[in-house]
Amino acid sequence: MSALKLAQLPDRVPVKLAITVQPELKKALDDYALLYARNYGAEESVAELIPYMLEAFLKADAAFRTGRKELQDVPRLPIARRKSGKSGRASDATNKENS
Repeated sequence: MSALKLAQLPDRVPVKLAITVQPELKKALDDYALLYARNYGAEESVAELIPYMLEAFLKADAAFRTGRKELQDVPRLPIARRKSGKSGRASDATNKENS
């Protein structure tokens, strides 16, 4: 089989994340969605806007881009998550390891 110019497409299956934000941030995100609708004439939910906002933030962060290049040579080990208590949240020890 001959090699194609187009490489195999990467995995494009979205990954769902759940986050909790402070009330002030929620209000700011709601205001951003309102301004977005006013500027572009199209309403988008905060949940639809956040992935693009995060992507733009990461693209604009030069220190992140530099640091990420350095990480490409570092083997990645799976992070063990321990559940504690009834809440099902990862333990504080695990959270501190990942900070």
